[in-house]
Amino acid sequence: MEMQATRTLAVSQQQAWDALNDPEVLKRCIPGCDKVEPTGEHRYAVAMAVKIGPVSARFTGKITLADIVPPESYTIAFDGSGGVAGFGKGHARVLLVPLPADGAGQENCELNYTVQASVGGKIAQLGQRLIDGAAKGMAEDFFQRFDDEMQRRYPRDDAAETVPSEYDQLRDARAGDGHPPAGIPVWVWVAGAVVLVLLAWWLT
Repeated sequence: MEMQATRTLAVSQQQAWDALNDPEVLKRCIPGCDKVEPTGEHRYAVAMAVKIGPVSARFTGKITLADIVPPESYTIAFDGSGGVAGFGKGHARVLLVPLPADGAGQENCELNYTVQASVGGKIAQLGQRLIDGAAKGMAEDFFQRFDDEMQRRYPRDDAAETVPSEYDQLRDARAGDGHPPAGIPVWVWVAGAVVLVLLAWWLT
């Protein structure tokens, strides 16, 4: 399966990179996740509970980051197993792009990611439509949690939201083109990534 998306974040490129490289932030934002621990340089162990349709399982696995260009991009490779429920593996490419400052002069950034993954076992027998729907739903849940965490860490003045800006115009234009609205500040990294990492995880 393959998943591509673009998200606008109401934080700076550096802030998004730092948060997505913080295992504790990722663990709080990933539904069902109870472990994101470093096991070596650019390597992490992950454990999470996943439910897709009638299949529930606890997945454990590893994530490895490569081609790291802070605070811009990296590649994530993941490999995990849920026992009899199945397994998942694949890779993801993540890119953070700075955007024009808003009317209050505050920075924003855009997260772009592409995930390619494969699954096997009982989960694979559920059908592509159910798997894709569950993956997208979990990704949306992660983004909302990450947005809430970023707002808690980097609160912005309400007044800034009422000032028209180049950023606001870009947000509205993107929404009109079918892109996700900018009001969902989000992420990238398990090191940045783990949205991806973890997005990728959700996909698997």
